[in-house]
Amino acid sequence: MSLPRLRQRVPGAKRLGAYALAEHSLRFHKVSKIDGSAKCDALFTGHSEDCVIGALFEIPENEKLALDRAEGLGFGYEEKRVLVSDSQGSVVEAFTYYATHTDPDLLPYSWYLYHVIYGAMETDVPAGYLGAIEATISKEDPDRDRDASERAIYR
Repeated sequence: MSLPRLRQRVPGAKRLGAYALAEHSLRFHKVSKIDGSAKCDALFTGHSEDCVIGALFEIPENEKLALDRAEGLGFGYEEKRVLVSDSQGSVVEAFTYYATHTDPDLLPYSWYLYHVIYGAMETDVPAGYLGAIEATISKEDPDRDRDASERAIYR
């Protein structure tokens, strides 16, 4: 997730760096509770060759409830504890949201994909991993005001 977008929800968020979540695959298949488009999910696959790379953030405890609401905890996302590792092999326990309501035929809106790409770039994920995200097919949001509002956080 991009830090500007996360700070809209959790102003005290701090990026700790890039971390890998083993045996998971990045998917755009979570059904949005608001607009019906696809959102991200770190899908557990159990396959050792699969890995999701992204930012690990520290958030203030008093802002966690706001993040849970914004992410839709209990409405298509649930929370789980995971172990993530940095490039030096240090392992940290963290929480992530995982999708419980999915549709593999959905596409993300282009503004949402931009959030994911921006976050991957600012986290400095490997070029091949970034390229795979950039290759994700998206669609335009028919709500042009929402599209403009979502992109405005980067100005």
